[in-house]
Amino acid sequence: MLRYAVAYIVTVVVFLGLDFVWLTRVALGMYRRELGDLILEQPNLLIAGVFYLLFCAGVVVLAIHPALNGGSWVNALLLGAVLGLVAYGTYDITNLSTLRGWSLTVSLTDLAWGTVVTAVSATAGYFAVTLLRL
Repeated sequence: MLRYAVAYIVTVVVFLGLDFVWLTRVALGMYRRELGDLILEQPNLLIAGVFYLLFCAGVVVLAIHPALNGGSWVNALLLGAVLGLVAYGTYDITNLSTLRGWSLTVSLTDLAWGTVVTAVSATAGYFAVTLLRL
């Protein structure tokens, strides 16, 4: 159980850290430019927190756990990438198909980001467990 707690904590810290930099330093201008009034002035941090905690649990169960049980860091990376692509794809493609004013640029950028950040976070969680020999 300790191994999954460590994997979860590291995954949350890495995912949150990378996403914070992404959202505040890299992509915010693009989101505002492309989505305009759809973007809140201030995000709802409670709801965002629920997403991060839930999503990172999914990363542990669907990417890190299989990699720890007979796989390798490559499995964690690839399964994380697939999970990120599917999860962010569900959000972005649904928005693209149902919301007036949703941006193709945002969807494609967000799909790429979700794939990368999830893959990196899953790999970090995997390495934390293996390096600590848990």
